[in-house]
Amino acid sequence: MDRMSKHEELHRRTKIVATLGPATDAPDVLAELIAAGADVLRLNFSHGHADEQRERVALVRRIAADIGLNVAIMADLQGPKIRIESFQDGGIELANEQSFVLDTEMDPQGGTTEHVGVAYRNLVNDVTVGDILLLDDGQIVLEVEVVRDGRVHCVVIEGGPLVDHKGLNKQGGGLSAPALTDKDRSDIELAAELGVDFVSVSFARSAEDINEARSLVRTAGGHAHIVAKIERAEAVQNINGIIDASDVIMVARGDLAVEVGYAALTGLQKGLIRRARSRNKVSITATQMLESMINHSSPTRAEVSDVANAVMDGTDAVMLSAETAVGKFPVQAVRTMSEVCIGAEKHESFRRPKNYRLEDVFERVDEAIALAAMYVANHLRVKVIIALTESGATTLWMSRVRSDIPIYAFTRHEATRNRVRLYRGVYPAQFDAIRPGADTVHAEAFAVLCSRGVIAPGDLVLFTSGDREGVQGQTNTLQIMEVPNPTASRASSSE
Repeated sequence: MDRMSKHEELHRRTKIVATLGPATDAPDVLAELIAAGADVLRLNFSHGHADEQRERVALVRRIAADIGLNVAIMADLQGPKIRIESFQDGGIELANEQSFVLDTEMDPQGGTTEHVGVAYRNLVNDVTVGDILLLDDGQIVLEVEVVRDGRVHCVVIEGGPLVDHKGLNKQGGGLSAPALTDKDRSDIELAAELGVDFVSVSFARSAEDINEARSLVRTAGGHAHIVAKIERAEAVQNINGIIDASDVIMVARGDLAVEVGYAALTGLQKGLIRRARSRNKVSITATQMLESMINHSSPTRAEVSDVANAVMDGTDAVMLSAETAVGKFPVQAVRTMSEVCIGAEKHESFRRPKNYRLEDVFERVDEAIALAAMYVANHLRVKVIIALTESGATTLWMSRVRSDIPIYAFTRHEATRNRVRLYRGVYPAQFDAIRPGADTVHAEAFAVLCSRGVIAPGDLVLFTSGDREGVQGQTNTLQIMEVPNPTASRASSSE
């Protein structure tokens, strides 16, 4: 797979995660979605059964192969989403200052205007008098008055309509439900079976949650990298450990905003993106980015600004959820997201790095080569960077530096080509550096990009590789090369 889609020709650096669902199940729609610029396709394990997920993965792999593009697949675990149960009539209206009971003992189908069931039985141990509980992403606000006999008695501070199975959060965090449920463990086995590229851990609280998920993935035979979804207040408190334990963080702004407060969210988002980049990890910004496009063919101005600001903050990827999974305009949503990203990347902040890691002392040669390549590229008229890579680590380090120079990950491994689709400014290329032999590697690599129209004779190219090709972690060479003129080369060799 080494052809390019239109969005790659434009060199959009920020990647797009699009969620699969009923709106994308038709093969022609999925093909258009990928061609429009979806780099990573997300399976939401909160919805659908195992056979549906198997069918979606098989369809993605088949269509990606037909188009000639590598596309990553992400399995997003449901996690311990704490929800109320059901109402007798499907929903109620809560009035301000009325009493309302969250009951862990009652009939799950018996909710009324006076009380509703909660499946999370430990709720009574996690809350105390005066705590603020939030339902339906904060639309309903309750204050705890009494906790006894498996029931949490509350007064309604902010009322309104409430329907079945809405989420429940505690302001400031503190609900002790473990990050991985029995369903998640079963879904991890399915994700490993399907060979997904990323597994997202919902409601992670600590590095231990991420380590457990990684261990379960490896035990099941999977190779997926681990995404930590930051959506709990506890995750923010333990953020350094979580980032270090994970490969990717997702700023999941829905539940996170409910727990930490909407006013704190914007600053927190910027800090999380910056911190992930400084620790050589990838970041995704998610939730309601183009929410209005679920039902409308164009976004609001506020949504455009939201996406653009995340891009200028340096996020690796922006995510579409319901916009593509169940929306009326899934392909248009991806096209719109792509256009906004490209526009934001024209901002001057993308042109040069801001003293990134200039004071660091590197412990690894390959990491030092990666950062040296970016320094040279940003101070010389370099057209592209070509990195011969096994795991993609070299291109990950390169992508941490702000630059408008495209980075090409040349690798023989399909899993690596899929994975780098999430790295900002990195594009995969199928290439077996072992097969050509050392004397022809450069010529064949140049031929690949010349055939794509990416480079031309006379362009300067940075080339990183290792003396021991095919061995992970061996990048130790940086070369500055001029793309030769094939005609001149042939004439010279004939003489």
